Amino acid sequence: TIGLHPRDNARLLDTLEALKAKGNSLLIVEHDEDTMRRADTIIDLGPGAGRLGGRVVAQGTLREIERVAESATGRFLREPLRHPTRGARRALKDVSRWLEVRGASANNLKNIDARFPIGRLTVITGISGSGKSSLMRGVLRPAVEAALRKTPNAKRQTPNAKLSGSEHIEAVYEVDQAPIGKTSRSTPATYIGVFDEIRKLFAQVPLARMRGYTASRFSFNTDGGRCATCAGQGVMKVEMNFLPTSTIPCSECHGRRYNPATLEVLYHDRSIGDVMDMTLEETAEFFRPISKIHRPLALLCDTGLGYLHLGQASPTLSGGEAQRLKLVSELTRGLGRAQHARLRQAREPKSMLYLLEEPTIGLHMADVAALLGVLHRLVDDGHTVIVIEHNVSVIADADYVIDIGPEAGAAGGEIVAHGTPEEVARSKRSHTAPFLCHVLATPSKKSKASLRRKLAS
Repeated sequence: TIGLHPRDNARLLDTLEALKAKGNSLLIVEHDEDTMRRADTIIDLGPGAGRLGGRVVAQGTLREIERVAESATGRFLREPLRHPTRGARRALKDVSRWLEVRGASANNLKNIDARFPIGRLTVITGISGSGKSSLMRGVLRPAVEAALRKTPNAKRQTPNAKLSGSEHIEAVYEVDQAPIGKTSRSTPATYIGVFDEIRKLFAQVPLARMRGYTASRFSFNTDGGRCATCAGQGVMKVEMNFLPTSTIPCSECHGRRYNPATLEVLYHDRSIGDVMDMTLEETAEFFRPISKIHRPLALLCDTGLGYLHLGQASPTLSGGEAQRLKLVSELTRGLGRAQHARLRQAREPKSMLYLLEEPTIGLHMADVAALLGVLHRLVDDGHTVIVIEHNVSVIADADYVIDIGPEAGAAGGEIVAHGTPEEVARSKRSHTAPFLCHVLATPSKKSKASLRRKLAS
């Protein structure tokens, strides 16, 4: 169901059931809630990820899965997210700054005008091929980038649209799912920038100072402290005739990347090799007193990535994992850049513009909830987040929705509805509206009170 609008998803599920009716057996790996609700049998793996997973938590029908307390899948099926998850949406009437494109005509867009509130979470919806990417990536991003390269004015002319409001934007970042590194030398620790701080910390250990070790001694990218056999990669490549190149753990350092002398330096009874083998969750707790290390690691844990290893090779990460790493990296770096700029210039604070395309691809319902928390945190810090998404939970949690369609290709390219999720849900032309209506069903007074207590805590 990756990349499918809920309407197309329902059509796909009808096709799968038609296959089943003909006597076929279907085995599907899926996070989609609708798919699970129509399955005959569910096998739930977990209970967590990485070292915390790897076993069958529950197996059976939907009702049987829902009754298993240990199953995160069963819990979210039994108690779906209530929207908005924060208890209330950010008011649009308080927005005085808007980013606006007029006459957008890239690909199948039909000379449309679109507005995006500054400092809010906006979701662009519509069936596959309706023109969502054309609007965000083909018009908005290049227009903002072109405007930021020049002296900001009220309006900008681009080949596909006129832009206004760019003077309120500090910078624009597209957080995609492209790999963050191609070699084992790239790790989550190096990407988010905490590895430099960890190396400096180990260089301050009395034994390291007595031996004259500097921070570079604890790098696996330079000679001195790294394992000489594998050159700090932790693995050895094995060339295979007629088969792809294979890798095996280094026989000298056993995958720890460092030589014995370097591993003798201990910080709270842990060597640099031990630290790199920790999960992000373990590392965040280990370095809790050191905010420069703890804060970015805690943010990664908040996005559901606590199971990754600090020294895990980047090529082993999935697209969704890479995207969340980038999101947290830009969050920490972007905040620093914005704060320094505001100190240098006495002016109205500007907003960072973050663009994401279907960030929920490959995410469990629990991970979607964690991702929403990070997106809202970005907006709470004054940034503007625009997301292309089919996941109804993300759409229902937005401050502002732009629904494009009504169909795909030449039959699309128009703004069918826009406004809050509740306003879009009332649209008669929108294919997204019926699914939003289902998710936005009014909760009971009891659940509302529970939500308010949770928000207050």
